[in-house]
Amino acid sequence: MSSEEETFEEETGEEAEEMMDEEEQQVEGGEGEEGEGQEDQEKDSEEEEGPPDNPITTEVVSESLSLLCKTGDGLAHAYVRLDVHEREITDISILKNYIHLRYIDVSKNSLKDISPLSSLTHLLTLKADENLLTNARLEEMPFLQTASFNHNKIQSTEGVSHPMLEHLSLNFNQISTVSGLDASKLGRLHTLELRGNRLETSDGIYLPNLKNLFLGANVIKKLEGLSRLSGLSTMHLRDNQLENLDGFTDDLKVLQYINLRGNNIASAKEVSKLKSLPMLRALVMSENPGAEEDDYRLEVLIALRKLERLDKDEYTEEERTEAEEIYEHRRQEEEANEGNEEVIQSGEED
Repeated sequence: MSSEEETFEEETGEEAEEMMDEEEQQVEGGEGEEGEGQEDQEKDSEEEEGPPDNPITTEVVSESLSLLCKTGDGLAHAYVRLDVHEREITDISILKNYIHLRYIDVSKNSLKDISPLSSLTHLLTLKADENLLTNARLEEMPFLQTASFNHNKIQSTEGVSHPMLEHLSLNFNQISTVSGLDASKLGRLHTLELRGNRLETSDGIYLPNLKNLFLGANVIKKLEGLSRLSGLSTMHLRDNQLENLDGFTDDLKVLQYINLRGNNIASAKEVSKLKSLPMLRALVMSENPGAEEDDYRLEVLIALRKLERLDKDEYTEEERTEAEEIYEHRRQEEEANEGNEEVIQSGEED
């Protein structure tokens, strides 16, 4: 694995940890003195009623536009970037009239509906994090490449069918099942992020061109449907409830990196089920019960002799030599035992 890939993995892993740490601090911060109880009740009642109406206005749009570019037909110029994050906006209906917009940030508002954006057929990037959305449904956007819906109340992956989409983020929502992601309509999608949802299985993700899959911080107990992810190169499964590594198949011919940190895998020998992955070079198994076993690093390398890095440490030449010797010794013992069993069986027949 290249240094760039390592850096990417470390950054994305740290980002997920920071997100989860921030949420834990917010929960802890909510525990205060008795005088704060009334304030909390008032906030709860406000949330039930919903935020006061605050539709975006033409004045707000005008002051938030930037990046003057030629229009699609090349005959005029228009501003193509709109940044209205953290404005307490509840309604973006008028945006359907701004047909030249390509980059939109409506994050940290109080939006429940983003359907007016379906009229913006030149849209390339959409950031709609930290709103009140219950779905990510839009009409097919012919040029949309990046879409982020993190920290909403989204319960379904239905309604995402954009032919040029490359990166889709649905982290920290309420998704329990993946459905509706059509490979024929998402042929360019290479990165899918579903951290911090309610998934119990990896099933439903049938995207053969997908390269990076982030499923950390769910409640996944079973790995299913992985044979349909033949293009996958990195897979993040940390902080789930996996007890075994059933489900990996030889269809994952280019999978190089797997993060299994913080699961319930009891034995390091469970990694022998990853032998079918010809390109696996980096594995994270820390914070599993099996990682506390004696000779943990050695046993993993004996099972996966092409592995280059376990957790954050690369294997040394000394470790490789020792693993090869032990592997060869065990192989010879197994052959000898099989030979003895054959002799005993033939003697019994005589």
